[in-house]
Amino acid sequence: MKPSSKLESLMSESTPPSGDKTPVQLGEDDKYIVDIFLPPRAVATPKASLEAIKGAVKGKMLAKMKKEAVDCPVKLKKVSFVECFTCPNFNRWIRGKVGCRGLPLPANA
Repeated sequence: MKPSSKLESLMSESTPPSGDKTPVQLGEDDKYIVDIFLPPRAVATPKASLEAIKGAVKGKMLAKMKKEAVDCPVKLKKVSFVECFTCPNFNRWIRGKVGCRGLPLPANA
């Protein structure tokens, strides 16, 4: 075996596949797994959600989050990802998916 082919075989064994398509599993608290998507037009983000996230996320990440949306299983409508991120039901954010607890929201939400 040539040295270069031995190195290539070692790299292919230790390197995980780049197209890892393992499904996202439900967590202990998750009732729903919701996909994050880019709608043709950005969904309006409530100012209260932007104020709540203000200190934690800034710059390019916030701009990207404002352009994304989810189909909320609790509100039964399409909402901005920033609104989803600040929701009390938000559990985790993994590989373009959101874990949602699915609990009823207070009347003022």
